[in-house]
Amino acid sequence: MPGKPVRAPAPAPVGLPLSHPAVWGAAIVAALAIALSVSDTLGDTDLFQHLTAGKAIWRLHRIPLEHLWTWPSYGKPDVLPSWLFAALIWPLWANAGVWGLFAWRWLTTLGAFGLLWATARRLGGRGVAPLLALVVCALVYRQRTQMRPETLVAVLLALELWVLESGRAGKDRSGWLVGVALLWANVHISYYLGFVLVGAFALDAWASSRGARRPEALAAGARAKKLLWVSLASLVASLVNPFGWRALAQPFEYFFVWRHEEIYRQIRELRPIEWGYNWRNGLPLLLAGWPLLQGWRWGRTRRLDRVELMLCGFFTALVLIGGRFVGFYALVAAPYVGRDLEAWLAARRRLGLSPAVRALATGVACVLVGLPEWTYPLRPIGVRFEPGAYPIAACDFIAAHGVRGRGFNQWEVAGYQLYRFWPERDRLPFIDIHQSGSRDDRYVYAFVHRNARAWHELDRRYHFDYALLDRSLIRGNRLLDFLDADTS
Repeated sequence: MPGKPVRAPAPAPVGLPLSHPAVWGAAIVAALAIALSVSDTLGDTDLFQHLTAGKAIWRLHRIPLEHLWTWPSYGKPDVLPSWLFAALIWPLWANAGVWGLFAWRWLTTLGAFGLLWATARRLGGRGVAPLLALVVCALVYRQRTQMRPETLVAVLLALELWVLESGRAGKDRSGWLVGVALLWANVHISYYLGFVLVGAFALDAWASSRGARRPEALAAGARAKKLLWVSLASLVASLVNPFGWRALAQPFEYFFVWRHEEIYRQIRELRPIEWGYNWRNGLPLLLAGWPLLQGWRWGRTRRLDRVELMLCGFFTALVLIGGRFVGFYALVAAPYVGRDLEAWLAARRRLGLSPAVRALATGVACVLVGLPEWTYPLRPIGVRFEPGAYPIAACDFIAAHGVRGRGFNQWEVAGYQLYRFWPERDRLPFIDIHQSGSRDDRYVYAFVHRNARAWHELDRRYHFDYALLDRSLIRGNRLLDFLDADTS
């Protein structure tokens, strides 16, 4: 009897139990690929200020509530939002050196992506294809895996996603989210992203409850209400930090005030995405592929994953605002892209490939997809510091020749200078990695590299005794010329 054509449901992904040898073989290759992605040399300018903060916490036996890091602002009330991260990594560095720092990178990254893999399987991606998605996302995440607080945030974010998706699957562990919020607020100012995740799941549960009063709708309504209470409890828990509401206000201060200052506009990670660099790690492919996979899945099943849609939209918008959010985007995308990729490949299987062949193909793909990024000469693989990344010889000279006083420095070199000389106040930096100082000083500093009047104005205010500069950071500007012309 003729009638309306019925749309075929999406083929169920070919699931494999975790105990299957093919799964373990592919997982080992994926884990090695992910670990290799975060094995590039250390050259981040923030590292040594975080280490100094950790050293201060352990030596002072307290969390500093005052500014201890630059000489113009010394002693003023301050917020150290990443104090917990700093306190954790200092013993690693003090006892195991560079290997301790790399162990941190490997363990936090593998822990985060292990949780994301568990989330992908919870979503239905029980084959080996999600492992390839994890490797691609780890390549994108790689650029945010220097020794930063975000490495610990990655674990917290992945744990929160797993808990929330477990709740959608009927296993309620939402109480854990309060503990996650407590830790997150003491690790990094990105704590608000946890509330974004909970909000997306609460909205999805509320939408699911709108309809007939059937058991599923009632359960969804109860889940939405519980997530709202969890959010409130998480907000209270977030206030349990040494700096109270001032720490929670920082991301909003940045968005509404600081990001409009000239000095922040000059910071590379706060600028829009550099597409010429990011083609190697697959970011353009991920940004285009995730929505396409969602569209394919919806067209095939007429079932829209509202949580996935909301998270994709929000985190894509963050990435387009600034490069510092790329890591968070990659982490959130990983389980959903893995689930959708598995379903898409399942719809195209015609040869009936065995699990072993699928695992082998996945392992080969995990290696091939990483080669362009792993062989990039500007981010070489190696358990060491990047040569020339820190002013080691210059600080040796300062120490050997008794250079003291009111020093001027670029904020990029401040971390190592601080590490070498803290707590000697007459050798502290002028400005640090957080661009500490008055708003007026930050404004003038933003122009000293290209405007002689700005340099002379800053020098008139502070009467600098010496300057610590990285020549590689001042190509194309005239600061060296201003200093050469200054006979004082």
